[in-house]
Amino acid sequence: MTQAPEMGSLHDLDEHRAAKEAADPPVSLDKAGPAPAETVPAESAPAGEAVDRADNPLADWLTVPDAPVLPVWARSRASVVANVTALGRLTWWHTRYHGVRTPKYLMKAVLLAARGFFRACVGLWPTLSAQDHSAAVKALRVQSKARPEDVELAVRLQAAHAERTRTRRWRFGAAAVAVAAAATGVALAPPLVQVGMTAAVITPLAYLGRGKETRLLDQAAPPVRVDMSAQQLNDALRAAGLLKSGGGKEEKDLPKVSCTMGPVRDGRGWAVIFDLPRGGGKTASDVLAKREVIAQELGVDEIQVIMSRVRAAKGGNAGRVSMWVADDDPYLGTPNPSPLEKAERFSIWEPVPFGQDARGTRVAIPVMWQSMFFGGLPRRGKTFSQRLLTAAGLLDAYVRHYVADGKGGADWMPMKTVAHRLVMGAEDDAIEALKAMLAELLAEMERRFALLRDLPTSVCPEGKLTPEIVAKYNLPVIFVTIDELQEYFTAMEREDREQVINDLCRIARRGPAAGFISNFASQRPDAESVPPKLREIITIRYSTQVVDRTSSDMVLGKGKAAQGADASVLSEDHMGVGVLVTGPASYVTVRADLMDGPTFAALCRKGRALREAAGQLTGDAAGDVTAAADAAGITVPAIVSDVLEVMRHSPRMFTTDLLAALVNLDEDTYGDFNAERLASELEAAGVKRTSKQVKISGANGAGYQRRDIEDAVPAEILLSTTAG
Repeated sequence: MTQAPEMGSLHDLDEHRAAKEAADPPVSLDKAGPAPAETVPAESAPAGEAVDRADNPLADWLTVPDAPVLPVWARSRASVVANVTALGRLTWWHTRYHGVRTPKYLMKAVLLAARGFFRACVGLWPTLSAQDHSAAVKALRVQSKARPEDVELAVRLQAAHAERTRTRRWRFGAAAVAVAAAATGVALAPPLVQVGMTAAVITPLAYLGRGKETRLLDQAAPPVRVDMSAQQLNDALRAAGLLKSGGGKEEKDLPKVSCTMGPVRDGRGWAVIFDLPRGGGKTASDVLAKREVIAQELGVDEIQVIMSRVRAAKGGNAGRVSMWVADDDPYLGTPNPSPLEKAERFSIWEPVPFGQDARGTRVAIPVMWQSMFFGGLPRRGKTFSQRLLTAAGLLDAYVRHYVADGKGGADWMPMKTVAHRLVMGAEDDAIEALKAMLAELLAEMERRFALLRDLPTSVCPEGKLTPEIVAKYNLPVIFVTIDELQEYFTAMEREDREQVINDLCRIARRGPAAGFISNFASQRPDAESVPPKLREIITIRYSTQVVDRTSSDMVLGKGKAAQGADASVLSEDHMGVGVLVTGPASYVTVRADLMDGPTFAALCRKGRALREAAGQLTGDAAGDVTAAADAAGITVPAIVSDVLEVMRHSPRMFTTDLLAALVNLDEDTYGDFNAERLASELEAAGVKRTSKQVKISGANGAGYQRRDIEDAVPAEILLSTTAG
């Protein structure tokens, strides 16, 4: 440690500066800044500092500009290829657009040429008839009545006028004959010459017949619906209270934002990056909180205004805002199919394609080491969006799925062909199955941590799962998907509820390091349905439309609506659209990709085939009767497979409960079923009941035994599922 100098001692500043300059590297010329007032002598300074000296008159001239040589689009081969490809697509689109309108353009050209010919005739007639001379003669005639001495002059002028017009008529007559002869020659000429001559005649005439309101070609791009200027932006911010106004000052003296970019057209909207003026006490966060007011002042809906802070990593500061204002609602229209639909395989270690933002930019979510929560109102696409992430795990054979659906409907039913554990519904037996599934997950998590702790750092350097460990030690990634959490919590007793919440918190908090991915969803994200202590430890959140900002904050996090992440601005028309929060200050409104039920079922079948080939088909999926029958080419009656599905967790079930479960599974098919029809359908499918009465929890009633239903399945199928 260097000893501090004593008070009152003298120091040589030149020696101090020389020592400091020797210790510090010279400043690069590419990032030259203002030179200090005191510099080392030129003969002892490095070359770069000699140029940067304040007394060097050539310093500014020799400073290398801190700007890239090539534009952004030309800095990489991929960017050049992408832009050239885009230019080709644009050219081809315009070619097709205007090509189909060629007959319309020809008709408009002929009409314009006719108007041009009329204008030419009207313009030439005064010259042909010498109207200027005729006007002078008429004026002399009027004057000649009072002054007879001018009669002779008028007669001479009249004779001169007749002579001049005779010459002009002869010339124009000759021209008309020449035009007629040329037209006859064109009529006898080859077709190609006719087309060229016709175009040569029509083009100048059509040009002469044009008007300010006349356009020969249609406008390919729609007109700009929203216009923006720097003045409009300042007026909007001033109306929102973000800029000072009034005070008797003239408009030129009022504070204004400084635009570092734009406003410029950017796709189907306007983009601008601006800095708030200093001295006003306003920050970028204040601008984001006034989104609705700014939208109103700009004359658009708030869903069209996309704003975000520009952080220091991108050259921003606490007062810099990036704003994009769309011409119309950017989240309406035909949804985009998920890229996973056509994929043969997918690695869960890669970001999962999820959707597109307002500008059409692809949004992907990295799910490894993460936990996710989905919320929102019913029938807004919440489950469809949640399934996108689970579907990515279907295409990775080394992902093991644990799925629970509190509603017990058809949304997650295709997972029975691939899921290691599948819990459907929130009845007593399903709740017991859920508790058993969570206990199995916790035991597996502790087993993995014990294994990872014993591995050498060369194999497990960070104490976490890696792709190499997955393959070497057969530790597949665990994907835990639970939909309709509120159904489980509201159906449980208090003790069970607290235990399940604690188990879910442990999985979401500690599980990621062991390769656990949590994917939870709820319709009512309140404190009773989904406790805050579970929601607050989840890293990635997505909310479809909710009723108000408070509900939005319950899903996305406290204070997110004030930062601009507000799902309450979405409407009922925004199906599959939600606000995605990926970090404390990172959010984006996303239109999720479309993956309907049949597509999801097809991916489940593809995932089963991948796991069978890799030897990773385990648990409930290995014992699924219907999937095994399909693989063997044997058809199991739908009524048998559906009854087996709803009795998955029960060895026996009362008829009334069985009917209710079937209706929940498929209301269109089983909505009209009663006990008699159910019995007849099962009998026709080959089910023979050993007893029409079952005993459950000490109560007797009409019902079915699961073993009776299984007996209707071919024996070889049951043997194969038991062996699996």
